[in-house]
Amino acid sequence: MAEQTKTARETRELDTREKHARPTRWMPAQLLPEPYPEEGYAFRWIRLSTMGMADATNVSSKLREGWEPVKASQHPEIQLMGESTRFPDSIEVGGLLLCKTPIEFTRDRDAYYLKQASDQMNSVDNTFMRENDPRMPLFKERSSKVTFGKGF
Repeated sequence: MAEQTKTARETRELDTREKHARPTRWMPAQLLPEPYPEEGYAFRWIRLSTMGMADATNVSSKLREGWEPVKASQHPEIQLMGESTRFPDSIEVGGLLLCKTPIEFTRDRDAYYLKQASDQMNSVDNTFMRENDPRMPLFKERSSKVTFGKGF
């Protein structure tokens, strides 16, 4: 009887978590497909048009910033229904064009805008503090003092 039980059991290699995993839950489809990551590149969707009106200013400024259209042949995982007439062999979805640029450019851009924001905050702080008067300070420095000994 012990041998019958042994043969009826599955081997340990066949017993996997995938067999016992819960079924995945339904989720709505993503509006914009995500390309497989490429080493050293950042991806972004660039607006070509809004409500059927072409946005040439946005496209040309992004292309001058260093964004380049991604070729559909380089990313076959993204399935498209129609083709772009302005950018052949590109990936366009709903008036948005998938573009890529080297990560160094995105880091430089982020540093540029971070410095701009920091300079603006410093300017606001300086303008605000110009109105400060020692008789009636805008900010009261709070400090605590610790003493040891008798409290009386």
